[in-house]
Amino acid sequence: MKEYIRKIGLLGIGVAALTKEKAEKIANDLIKKGEINEKEGKALVKDLLKKSEQQRMELERKIDEEVKKILKGLNLASKEDIKRLEREIDKLKKG
Repeated sequence: MKEYIRKIGLLGIGVAALTKEKAEKIANDLIKKGEINEKEGKALVKDLLKKSEQQRMELERKIDEEVKKILKGLNLASKEDIKRLEREIDKLKKG
């Protein structure tokens, strides 16, 4: 399980590492090679950043799901469970 979470984290680092500067460098390299023009380069940067953000959001969702599964599997008491037990203890103390 730890290994799975570590791999998810590493994937997230790769997705998050795509900054505007890196996307612009990719586009500029393609422009210099004559593979795309400046207008296409700007569109490419915009598209890369949009896809990067979508992947980041999806990764966050998956991590949240996995954490919830792990916590559910541990069968830990929730905050509400603890509050309910505290109320019951208070009632028992009062008698």
